[in-house]
Amino acid sequence: MKFLLSTLLAAGMASMLIFVRIKATKKPTSLKKIILPPIFMSTGMCMYFAPQFRLTPVEILEAICLGMFFSIFLVKTSKFEVVDKDIYLKRSKAFVFILIGLLIVRIILKVYLSVSINVSQLSGMFFLLAFSMIVPWRLAMYRSYKKLAKQMQI
Repeated sequence: MKFLLSTLLAAGMASMLIFVRIKATKKPTSLKKIILPPIFMSTGMCMYFAPQFRLTPVEILEAICLGMFFSIFLVKTSKFEVVDKDIYLKRSKAFVFILIGLLIVRIILKVYLSVSINVSQLSGMFFLLAFSMIVPWRLAMYRSYKKLAKQMQI
């Protein structure tokens, strides 16, 4: 039951992210919109104060490495364009498929790892994986945005 509920929640979150991403392409972006999501998400690190969510060094390394690997796909599909002196995030059809693919990989990993890792630690690993995916992605977006903004000033 927990597995089904958490899978449905993950699918709902992925759907929401797709919707937010599509909506974001209709409005100019800003540095604030790029930087704030990882900052807001960082409050989730408080979960590690609870002993049941604490990870071993190997689990931490695995989650961070996998998250950084997955971030490559997000970085590759996040491009900016200038429209009427404003910077917009370009819509990418591949982004939707990447999110769906990441969801499928997450579900497969969850099924496989839930046999050997308890649910709380697994939650901690997936949070760290997501955070490790979002931070490099947003840093790359920040650099791209700054570069484009600088070109616009020249």
